[in-house]
Amino acid sequence: MTTRAKLTVYAALATALASLCMMPLLTTRSWLTHAVLVIIVLAAVGAGLRRSPVYRWTVPVGQLLVLLLLMIIGFAGTVVPGPASLRVLDHVFASGLDDIQQYAIPAPPTAGLRLILVAAVGLVAVVVDTVAVTYRRSALAGLPLLALYSVGNGVAGDHGSWFWFAVAAAGYLLLLFAEGQDRVSRWGRVFRGTNRGSASSGQVSPGGRQVGVLALAVALLLPVVLPHWDLGLVHSGSGGSSGKGTGGSLATSLDPLVSLEAAITKPTDAELLSYTLDGDLADQVYLRTGSLDQFDGTSWRLGSTTVNDLPESLPNPEGLRDAKLPRIEGDFQVSDRLEKSWLPMPYPAASVQVPNRGEWKLDPVTRTVLPANDKAIRGLRYHVSALDLRPTANELRLAPSAPQDVRDRYLAVPSDLPALVGERAREITGNAQNDYDRAMALVNWFTGPDFKYDTAVTPGTGNNAIEVFLRDRRGFCVHFASTMAAMARVLKIPARVAVGFTPGDNKGGNVYSVTGRMYHAWPELYFAGYGWMRFEPTPSRGIPTRYTESSTAPTTAPTQHATAAPQPTTAAPAPSAGSDCDAKQRQLGDCGSKGKTAAHATEESWLLSGQVLGTLAGVVVLIALLLLPMLWRTAVRRRRLGGGRRRPGGPGPADLTDAQVLAAWDELVDSAWDLGIPPDESRTPRSAVRRISEKAALDQDSAAAAGRLALATERVLYAPPGQVTTAPLAADVHAARRGLRASAGRAGRTRALLLPPSSAQLWWRISDAVRSARAAVSTTVGRTVEAVSAPVRRVVTRRPKPAGPESDTSES
Repeated sequence: MTTRAKLTVYAALATALASLCMMPLLTTRSWLTHAVLVIIVLAAVGAGLRRSPVYRWTVPVGQLLVLLLLMIIGFAGTVVPGPASLRVLDHVFASGLDDIQQYAIPAPPTAGLRLILVAAVGLVAVVVDTVAVTYRRSALAGLPLLALYSVGNGVAGDHGSWFWFAVAAAGYLLLLFAEGQDRVSRWGRVFRGTNRGSASSGQVSPGGRQVGVLALAVALLLPVVLPHWDLGLVHSGSGGSSGKGTGGSLATSLDPLVSLEAAITKPTDAELLSYTLDGDLADQVYLRTGSLDQFDGTSWRLGSTTVNDLPESLPNPEGLRDAKLPRIEGDFQVSDRLEKSWLPMPYPAASVQVPNRGEWKLDPVTRTVLPANDKAIRGLRYHVSALDLRPTANELRLAPSAPQDVRDRYLAVPSDLPALVGERAREITGNAQNDYDRAMALVNWFTGPDFKYDTAVTPGTGNNAIEVFLRDRRGFCVHFASTMAAMARVLKIPARVAVGFTPGDNKGGNVYSVTGRMYHAWPELYFAGYGWMRFEPTPSRGIPTRYTESSTAPTTAPTQHATAAPQPTTAAPAPSAGSDCDAKQRQLGDCGSKGKTAAHATEESWLLSGQVLGTLAGVVVLIALLLLPMLWRTAVRRRRLGGGRRRPGGPGPADLTDAQVLAAWDELVDSAWDLGIPPDESRTPRSAVRRISEKAALDQDSAAAAGRLALATERVLYAPPGQVTTAPLAADVHAARRGLRASAGRAGRTRALLLPPSSAQLWWRISDAVRSARAAVSTTVGRTVEAVSAPVRRVVTRRPKPAGPESDTSES
């Protein structure tokens, strides 16, 4: 492998390693494979252009054009670039900029965010390749690599790691070592003195490598022993208000739906928290982290803009008429695996006891307890006292209409909400007489046989996601919860989306364990006098609501005694029960579906989809076909002239064979052909050179060089054997080509480079090879048929004529 090829490989490797620091930015990693493939294609394009006789500045220009083509193919869905595809690409890019403002880290893998990341990595790859390989300044290539690492690690925040710096720096050191070896090899042999025993080895001292590795080790270890200074340039805190009794800014940038979607599509069995709960229905209590009350057509989000300090006792729940209810007490222990989350609590919580209360804020509207920083919840121990609210179905049926302020806040829907949402909601609830029956009609419809729980679908809660979900009827809890909440609002039922966890697994007694498989979302609907009530529309997940159908007369207050929660008659189909399937698993729908759960639990592949891989393969093939004439012509020229080495006509006093002289002559004729002077085989070499010199108006030096080449060719063709040529004909060919290029103009030189007419010989050779192959196949088939049919023909010709009257009569 040549030195330049090594530099190309190391430059691509350094860019790929530096781009690893951006992995935590999205919830999936398939974009990284896309980016690595883009790096490989750009490196290959740069290597091909550098082997061609083009100006150095055209190499990065060609790479940028290829990068634009790759982005159009990957994100605009077309192979042919044009105004329409550029508009689509611009729209995707603009949506990515909007996503940056809307989502916290890690963000969902939207097309816009993937475009921004892949394009950024591609641009850095072009800059690194240009600086390190095209212009041989590897040390300066550290600047774009540092920019890529700084941006990626800075945006990742707490998700960043020293490991990404280590791998990025390792790639940069490899690039420096490769260039250093190249520079030293061009100096010649290195002498270190006779007492070293290696004066003639010509090898580079390992001192440079040791210095590079030592510098990397110091950069990684020095921050460990230095004290931490917070100079205020970058602050990881929230900036929330710390004043008592006054509102502050939102305490965290966490987007719960993004985290929830990522956790549901990649479930784990790791324990996130454990708790004890003293209620008799503790195995049916959801742990609610918060609710999202604003729907703008793009997603459901927390509508509050200010939060308060967390008080000792929480205010009365919104809409609850009587807060003098029995309480259930719970102690919670969070593991280190739950890093970014709002505080999980039973709803409605009456009080929360947490250490470092100043690190927590309260949204009084949704009763969401938010951390002041994303790591405040790790390893947290806290106690929650919650109200044991258990209304009956009849109580909810007779609930009065919600007050106007609640209706104004929780009935808002975007103006562009798909009409299908309202049409389907009214169709399903046409026979219902009250809000509760309408809500249960929606629940029964979603948990019926028409819908399928599937985590493989595209996540999202906006208008488009809801419309696709209602059409395909496949999705997971986020789709069910957001769609039912939107339908409820259309039906004039105040609604919002709650997020949190389903009840934990019982570890014995009243101790429960919550794992990564219990992330969940559900709708909350408002009923005056009782506040926000949970409903469960997701089939085979969660636990149905506890509101029983057995009550025949409404009461004026919630019941004081717990009653078991019977299953609705139209709940999700019960899975098959086995000896290892308890009641909790049957409620969650986990029995008999281990294979399916394992299939959905598979983490998203790092490989691209077949469509993207096929598209990239098509692009590579297209680029190869476009570059084939140029690359073939360059390879032929190097073979004929020896690439500057002492082969056909290379520099130095060496005897040239007849084949080498004729190869140099063929190169001159083809070079003239490429630059607009087609060959004339009827002319002698001197006559041909005279014609070329006249048509191209060669200068004196170029014409003399072509003349010497013609004389050498005639000597080979017409002189007696034994004549030898020692002139460096490669230099004469290059001199004649310079004169031809100078007279051809810029357009002629560009055509000669990209589409050389002499490359028609390649097509002729391919056609001759195809004809020869067809003739060989025909000959082989003919011989085979002859060999098989010959015995049959001999038997037929030797068969005796049958004897009979007719034969006798004919003879007579």
